[in-house]
Amino acid sequence: MPIVDIEIVLRPNETLRKEMVTDLADELGEILQSPQGGTWVRVRGLPADHYAENGGMPEGVYPVFVSIIKSELPTRDEMQKEVEKITGAVAQICGRPSENVHVIYQPQGKGRVAFGGKIVS
Repeated sequence: MPIVDIEIVLRPNETLRKEMVTDLADELGEILQSPQGGTWVRVRGLPADHYAENGGMPEGVYPVFVSIIKSELPTRDEMQKEVEKITGAVAQICGRPSENVHVIYQPQGKGRVAFGGKIVS
C-alpha cells in the first residue's frame, strides 16, 4: 500500500525525465517490499522560485521531499534502515546529494486511508 509523493525543487531549466518516475516506483517498491502494483509514486517538480527557507537559500541547493504513507509504520530501527535506502535511491535517481533528500513518514494509513471506497484495515 505505500503511497509515495516526491516533490523536487527544480534547478533553472530542469525538467523531469519521464523514466525518473518509473525508476523511482520500481526502486521504492523493492525497498518497501511491496508486490507489483503495490507502491504508488507521484512526482512533482517545484520551480525554485516557489520554494524558500528562512534566512535565504544556500547557493546551489535544490532539495527533494519524499512523503510516505504506509498501512503500518515500521519500528524506529526498521525505519532508519529504510530511510537510508530510500534516501540513497532517490538521491541517485533524481541527481541530488543525499543530504538534500528529506523523508517524511505520514501517520499510518491503516484505518484512515480508503482505496476504491474501502478503508484499509
